[in-house]
Amino acid sequence: MLPEKMIELGTARSVIRELFEFGKKRAAEVGAENVFDFSIGNPSVPPPEKVNEIAIDILKNQDPVLIHGYTSAQGDAGVRQMIAESLNRRFGGNYDKDDLYMSTGAAAALTCCFHGLCCEGDEVIVFAPYFPEYKVFIEKAGAKMVLIPAEIEGFQIDFDAFGKALSPKTKAVLINTPNNPTGVVYSKETIKKLAQMLRDKSEEYGNPIYLISDEPYREIVYDGAQTPWVPKYYDNTIVCYSFSKSLSMPGGRIGYILVCPTVEDNKTVYAAIAGAGRSLGYVNAPALFQYIAAKCCEETSDLSIYERNRRLLLDSLREMGFHCVEPKGTFYLFPRCLEEDAMAFSERAKEFDLLLVPGDGFGCPGHFRLAYCVPTERIERALPAFKKLAESYKK
Repeated sequence: MLPEKMIELGTARSVIRELFEFGKKRAAEVGAENVFDFSIGNPSVPPPEKVNEIAIDILKNQDPVLIHGYTSAQGDAGVRQMIAESLNRRFGGNYDKDDLYMSTGAAAALTCCFHGLCCEGDEVIVFAPYFPEYKVFIEKAGAKMVLIPAEIEGFQIDFDAFGKALSPKTKAVLINTPNNPTGVVYSKETIKKLAQMLRDKSEEYGNPIYLISDEPYREIVYDGAQTPWVPKYYDNTIVCYSFSKSLSMPGGRIGYILVCPTVEDNKTVYAAIAGAGRSLGYVNAPALFQYIAAKCCEETSDLSIYERNRRLLLDSLREMGFHCVEPKGTFYLFPRCLEEDAMAFSERAKEFDLLLVPGDGFGCPGHFRLAYCVPTERIERALPAFKKLAESYKK
């Protein structure tokens, strides 16, 4: 006998992965240049040159036993201190190495938080549209995900629905800004209002409600937009970060958890998250990439390429009649479909070799996600196919 849930998770690929695999199969049939895959958020822009330079320097000049050996379970102390000092410079905090836990990417960071914070039956509030794996992570920790419907005019927060969802069972609220899949950045006003509601309810219930801020796209913003530093507005904030997107190295599997010193009973919360890391086997994040991340933590890849892709795709789709809230961050667009059924729309798009992810899996039917972290030429070659798709709905 094997656990049915694990078999289900292991055999049922996500829609994104299904499209990705379909694209590979289709490319073998008609040529990769004729398949327009916008399904997966895999950065196409190379890492900053400094990443390679630092990696080479470390490999050539540091002790190989150190490079390839174990670090402390929570991450190398020097690495954590360098990242803490960077956060202090950038955001004016008072962070220390002992507030940071190095993780194998954002997925491990979030999973450790849910397992460290949640008891059986606790609730975690999530705002649609959301990254589909959140539900898997939350439920594996024994908690229940409570989904707030999307506010589709601007993809900020529907505070009326949020207020009704808060309850004594609410252990945490999860936000993702800049957001996957919409590219929307929560405004300072949105964060302030969210923080005040959480303070009021925490006082009413007599226990803290944690705010988990998932921030792998923090640096990827456009048009002068700024991502509010959430701990500035709410004390009980835990930040989950990954260098996968900003440094274009998702295969490095490196990120961190910041348990802010302002979190109530900070040391116990940190211990619980560290204990979750131990129980899940998420200890000693890849040592080499810890050292690289620490020395490159204020670098980014060439974001101008994503900006050019964003502008080209957004302007072109709007001219064709697609409705799209303008993204101020990430490398995703989340337009409305040209019919109510997003799955049917995605299937029709395949007829034109366009691989578009339906919004149902993100908790937002009637929309589709485009990952524009692709070569600009792919977008240029895809535009006639988008036009044919749009015209097929006018016939």
